[in-house]
Amino acid sequence: MPAKYTHLASLLRNLIFQNTGNGVYKLPSEHTLCQQYHVSRQTVRAALSLLAEEGLIEKRHGSGSFSTGLGARQNTVAVMVNNAEEYTTPAFLSNIKSVLGAKGYSTKIYTTYSKISAEREILEELKDTSIRGLIAEGTKTALPNPNLDLYECLLAKGIAVLFAGGYYPAFSSSICIKDDNYYGGYFLAQHLIQQGHTQIAGIFKIDDLQGIERYSGFVTALRDYNIPAADDLTVWYTIPQLEALQTRSDTGFFAPLLRRNRGMYTAVICQNDEIAYWLIRELRYAGIRVPEDVSVVSFDNSYMSDLNSVRITTLSHDQELGTAAAAALLKIIQGEPVLSEDLSWKLIQKGSDAPPQF
Repeated sequence: MPAKYTHLASLLRNLIFQNTGNGVYKLPSEHTLCQQYHVSRQTVRAALSLLAEEGLIEKRHGSGSFSTGLGARQNTVAVMVNNAEEYTTPAFLSNIKSVLGAKGYSTKIYTTYSKISAEREILEELKDTSIRGLIAEGTKTALPNPNLDLYECLLAKGIAVLFAGGYYPAFSSSICIKDDNYYGGYFLAQHLIQQGHTQIAGIFKIDDLQGIERYSGFVTALRDYNIPAADDLTVWYTIPQLEALQTRSDTGFFAPLLRRNRGMYTAVICQNDEIAYWLIRELRYAGIRVPEDVSVVSFDNSYMSDLNSVRITTLSHDQELGTAAAAALLKIIQGEPVLSEDLSWKLIQKGSDAPPQF
């Protein structure tokens, strides 16, 4: 015959599983459990300790015991990214797996390769699969998306959905954890302006909301400092052009900047460290020195900011995106209120920026 506390733990475990998917579940108080199951407080505490060891409940001081969101089966979270080999993605996925794994959840990775059709195929599969949640990196978020109906379907089935890095503005139900892209663009432009730069170029991704927001911050800073935003100093690139850069080292979209006469711009803000890395190489081939002739700054503070002979001044995350996204998803699964959040930046100066040489 099982000990009283293990029998009580079994009853409470079933109670928790019955409430899985209905948000956070608070167990009755120790006093209520004693009365309801006719057991001692020592038995109740032993049963609750066993459930806590299994990861099914957490004790909150002064509030009681709450379910963690784990269910009887399929405690799996799907993670959908554009490219699992993108230079920042491995760390992003590793942090998600670490946070979710510590709470008893497994992860399954899906890749869209930035294709709307692939995103739809994955979502069609997920709506017929038993998962607890989805962390999604939006695909071409600056463009209209035909797959929002499937995201709505997942929500209707009680599956927690969180966007990380980007979201679809037309999807009113979305919760997103992303970088504060607008402020980042503003911050970098302001930094260069305060160094004395007034002719600042930019390279941004046009089919991704991240690029649009970073550009918006950049030109707003120019406006606030009474500096004209020169359209011919802004270079836009698309996902296919990025793929050509990554697979064939095709830097053709840099041409509008490289054709400019020396002195037409003294600084460039890049979409990210990858773009900055390639730009510095192309500037060097053209006989343009960094930072003596042109300052270059970017986003991410990744390993790619340290690959050139000139290390790239870049913005670093105060909080890692994957960690923040996984923590937010766990709260949604547990039924806690979660709001969208923009993660802040800090500037890491490494040597690719300097006051302009007049």
